[in-house]
Amino acid sequence: MDKLAGMAMFVRVVEQGSFAAAAETSRVSPTMVAKHIRLIEARLGARILHRTTRRHQLTEVGRLYYDRCRTVLAEVALAEASASELQASPRGRLRLAAPVSFGSESLTPALVEYMQANPEVSVDLVLDNRAPDLIGDGCELGIHIGELTDETLVARPLKPYRRILAAAPSYLDRRGRPVHPRDLSGHNCLGHAYWRTQGVWQLVGPGEEACSVAVSGRFTTNQGSALRAAALHGAGIVLQPEVLLSHDLEAARLEAVLPQWSYKPTPMHLIYAPDRRPTAMLRSAIDFLVARFG
Repeated sequence: MDKLAGMAMFVRVVEQGSFAAAAETSRVSPTMVAKHIRLIEARLGARILHRTTRRHQLTEVGRLYYDRCRTVLAEVALAEASASELQASPRGRLRLAAPVSFGSESLTPALVEYMQANPEVSVDLVLDNRAPDLIGDGCELGIHIGELTDETLVARPLKPYRRILAAAPSYLDRRGRPVHPRDLSGHNCLGHAYWRTQGVWQLVGPGEEACSVAVSGRFTTNQGSALRAAALHGAGIVLQPEVLLSHDLEAARLEAVLPQWSYKPTPMHLIYAPDRRPTAMLRSAIDFLVARFG
């Protein structure tokens, strides 16, 4: 007889309190219930129930076996439910959080593509440069740039976040083009007010050579888009995410400065809460984002 069927019958006997009650619930005869129990005891080589005319009591082996049976049956039920979920099409509203520059320049176009492929999914994107608070923001997914601090979340690594140097050609024609990071100390470097080390740019170049250079400038702001605008108007050299400056570089509105150097790459992860049974929507979104940005 099937082992899982026997386990399920044994659990019913324990939870219903008698062979007769388990038989009625299972719509089989008490004789069939007793046969399941005898086969289990024969297979284990030990009694699992003390049987009397009035009640059944678990033996020590039976108590341990009962706990394991419940675990196994729960896992089987989860596996079958997950298999059914795999065949379902993604649907629902997906809420996720991301940093402003990456979210607006790279993530948004990707999410539009994802929605086109999954017409029953809607997306609610929260853009904020603070670390994502999935529970507080009510988000299923988040893009985290920087070192991870919450070990309770699942973190899927994405491509490291890259920041590059650029300036308007008019500025470089006027002030000259740096040939080494040390030359930046003589330039007007546009500063990000929220960077802890805004006065020092830590750059990595060919062969993983590292160089920390002290910089200064006349314009500081807390928004990357404003720094980009200042650079476009010839105010100085900007250090900002590649995704924010790429279109300006392609259109020659900005020119790469020290193109072989960049700010030290920053880890980036897709984060989400552990879920033993993710929805088709969540699973498909995770797979899509890891494939696109991983």
